[in-house]
Amino acid sequence: MGWWPLSVLALVGLFHVLPLSQGWRVLAGRMWLAGTGYFGAALFWIVEPFFIEPEIHGWMAPFALVLMAGGMALFWAGAGALAGLAQGRARLLVLAAALVALELVRGWVFTGFPWAMLGHGLIGTPMMQLAAITGAGGLSLLTVGAALLPVLGAGRTARGIGALVAVAMLALVWVWGAGQTALPPDRYSVIRLAQPNAPQEEKWLHENIYLFFNRLLDQTAYPADPAPDLVLWPETSVPFLLEYPGDALEMMADAAALHGPETRIGFGVQRVEEGRYFNSLAVLTTDAEITHIYDKHHLVPFGEYIPFSEWLMGTPIGGLAGQALLGYSPGPGPLLLDLGPLGVALPLICYESIFPRHLRTETRPDWILQVTNDAWFGELTGPFQHLAQARLRAVEQGLPVLRVANTGVSAFIDARGGIAAELRLGVTGFIDGPLPGALPATIYSRHGDGPVWLVLVLLLGGAFAGRFIRR
Repeated sequence: MGWWPLSVLALVGLFHVLPLSQGWRVLAGRMWLAGTGYFGAALFWIVEPFFIEPEIHGWMAPFALVLMAGGMALFWAGAGALAGLAQGRARLLVLAAALVALELVRGWVFTGFPWAMLGHGLIGTPMMQLAAITGAGGLSLLTVGAALLPVLGAGRTARGIGALVAVAMLALVWVWGAGQTALPPDRYSVIRLAQPNAPQEEKWLHENIYLFFNRLLDQTAYPADPAPDLVLWPETSVPFLLEYPGDALEMMADAAALHGPETRIGFGVQRVEEGRYFNSLAVLTTDAEITHIYDKHHLVPFGEYIPFSEWLMGTPIGGLAGQALLGYSPGPGPLLLDLGPLGVALPLICYESIFPRHLRTETRPDWILQVTNDAWFGELTGPFQHLAQARLRAVEQGLPVLRVANTGVSAFIDARGGIAAELRLGVTGFIDGPLPGALPATIYSRHGDGPVWLVLVLLLGGAFAGRFIRR
């Protein structure tokens, strides 16, 4: 994300050097190699969790990166294979459309992983406002289209005209996006984001268990005028199961009560129910009463659960080994939290924020609440890529996002995807701010990826039509 001109130029180069006269297998192979390089660079943060305990898991890091990059590149290979079925320069059009189409498919296959989409490079530019109409798929279509135009023509003049059209197209979307500046007024509620800055390798050490919990209590109790109506703590921020809190809930309630009887705390917590464990978000009142519980429903494969472990439990080789593989259980699905004067919030826990489909609820919320622990992602690109996708969700839905992260980046994100206030990565502290207002429902929030799929089907149909007509 970022450096978007280099992304466009790299795609121009890739489209230019592909051997269009070769068969589909050659194109698929070349695209797989290109995709492996792309995802290897974009996803190298995937090795970070293996170095939390390097003496145990460090040896797996290079295998994880190679397998992840090579696996994601299969979608690029599929685009190359489809292009090989077309004829002549129509192959480039098929390749470009198929790249975007298979990016969208990647968001669903094996529960989905829509990270490092080609259009994500436009986040942070005025062009990302296009996502209010098209979602991330439209940003990818814009990126790929700008790269395709300079190489689609057969001669130098045609290619020069294509390059000018590409620049004009990007400039037009940039100017249009820059004009989308109107923001609704903030709500009167004040929210505090508390960032304890607990490194993952230190977070669960016995001697540190209450160090970070007490840090959050201090950040919650710190006086302010106006006082916060809600204090948000990050994912898995407390050192106890919700069912066995000891006197911790009373301590939290006392800290919140210093601001007044109506102040609440939203906090990430693990809980257990009938032998199943859940990664959850709970809301606590100053009476130490839990009023809302949301269970994360889209879990990280191999990180929060092992695929097929339910099947393993029913086999002769299940037993205790199968039980150990269960990990977290998924919650029932998206849930809206009616917080009274604070409006209706849609909670997301960490990984769930990368899936636009989880934000299209039957009743539209007033704002989006994300709790996360990005300490797993290291300090280079991972946390910032995750933040960027939260900004994109704000644009797609026309809703503000309040994001609180263990080590950062915690942020108030307005309904245009702008960062109104933030706590940077690796900072210990808190920030108070008004709850940003919401824009009217966007086209994307109503129709999802449907319009982009329609464009892609028309492009692919048109590219293949000539081949069958000539027959």
